[in-house]
Amino acid sequence: MTTLPDARLFIDGELRDAEGGRTFDVIGPWTGEPVGKAADASAADVEAAIVAARRAFDHTDWSTNIGKRVELVTKLRALFEANRDRLSDLARHEAGAALGAVGRAHVDMALDGWDDYLAVFPQVTWEKDYGTRTGYGFESHRVAVYEPVGVVAAITPWNVPLYVNVGKVVAALLAGCTLILKPAPNTPGMGAIFGELAAEAGFPAGVVNVVFGSDPAMAGEMLVKDPRVDLISFTGSTGVGKRIMEQGAATLKRVFLELGGKSAKIVLDDAPNFAMEVATAMLVFHAGQGCAVQSRLLVPKSRYEEARAILAHGYASFGDNWGEFDNPKHIMGPVVSKRQMDRVMSYIELGIEEGATLIAGGKTRPDKGGGYFIEPTCFADVTNDMRIAREEIFGPVLVLIPFEDDDDAVRIANESDYGLSGGVASGNLDRAMRVARRIRSGSVSVNGGMCIAGDLPFGGYKASGMGREWGLEGIEEFLETKAIAWRVA
Repeated sequence: MTTLPDARLFIDGELRDAEGGRTFDVIGPWTGEPVGKAADASAADVEAAIVAARRAFDHTDWSTNIGKRVELVTKLRALFEANRDRLSDLARHEAGAALGAVGRAHVDMALDGWDDYLAVFPQVTWEKDYGTRTGYGFESHRVAVYEPVGVVAAITPWNVPLYVNVGKVVAALLAGCTLILKPAPNTPGMGAIFGELAAEAGFPAGVVNVVFGSDPAMAGEMLVKDPRVDLISFTGSTGVGKRIMEQGAATLKRVFLELGGKSAKIVLDDAPNFAMEVATAMLVFHAGQGCAVQSRLLVPKSRYEEARAILAHGYASFGDNWGEFDNPKHIMGPVVSKRQMDRVMSYIELGIEEGATLIAGGKTRPDKGGGYFIEPTCFADVTNDMRIAREEIFGPVLVLIPFEDDDDAVRIANESDYGLSGGVASGNLDRAMRVARRIRSGSVSVNGGMCIAGDLPFGGYKASGMGREWGLEGIEEFLETKAIAWRVA
């Protein structure tokens, strides 16, 4: 049964259908059935969006009128606030968010991050004076000016779509760029609402454009290859990120990539509440579909059996307290699609083949409904060379790995292609900080500290990407630096 309004394209200031009226069904993760229809953009539709964004940047005052930008971005924020219920519906029906998760990463954290952008924006430096310098027999005065990079293509994923869309769209707009938002085919409505509300807010034509389609690659590849697009901001898998770098190289396009992760939480032997630190590592929030989730739990060998028993008890106690659409206490629902369910299950089967021991979960749950339900799953007897310990599963699968001492814990944490997030728990803050500083990761939580927030830069090392999103640094990603000098004597 259709429950969501049709998702329409937004191009050059107009809500519109796709060329030829083409549409595709949006499949709900809870039911496996259509929950809405979305416009299926053609290459001509994407071309129109590029033309509009280019014209709006080159031939309007959007890039220079800071007051107008702040006014409209603030007005748009108020419109999103007025549409909280719709945002919740989109998160639940499109992304499969459980009701208890909506008030966290899916909606509240996204809108809080929007407020953080507005709060840090006055700190942006638009000009820096470098003073005078004598050279070649004369004196010059020098300044650096910081200008918007131009046309931005924001390519976003399906896991927490509003949060990622806000992270890119709001920063680019405040910086003075025009943009084309290309959301994932699974979650087009959470992109379409940006066009609808931008129109209501009165954004100039061409500043905001939104395109999506059933083909996950066509529009994105057009945007990456087109020389009229100056910057690609992408969040998604490392494999796709590498392809974007390759395809963008021909036009020497600036690329910001926020990619995958296989983050480790290290619980040291002196953690004051060892049982709690281990139990709270259970990977259940939004079915583990997060790039920064800590999917490797590292515990000392001296307390390994204790940790194993804690997890077995924790998962047993969690039981069936997940997967109910209208239960406000549930933070875990289905994975997003049949494809994702098959992928996660293939890793669970691989873990068993590799010799790991399944201590919880491991099965699909068709009794939960017609959607894509996988039990919360945990493996013990895992070594860091196993694929389930090295590759991003993007599902509710935790692996338990022992370490000898602090050095060994750091080695295991860093022995990964990824470096996005991490955690350390210890009763000695200095010890925990020494370990945290050695972890090659873009963010580290020490004793539960909040290392991911809208006023902090977020991004990764190694295969987890390049550049930073959120905070002041997230806005500065969309600026170019120009040095100007004039002869004074």
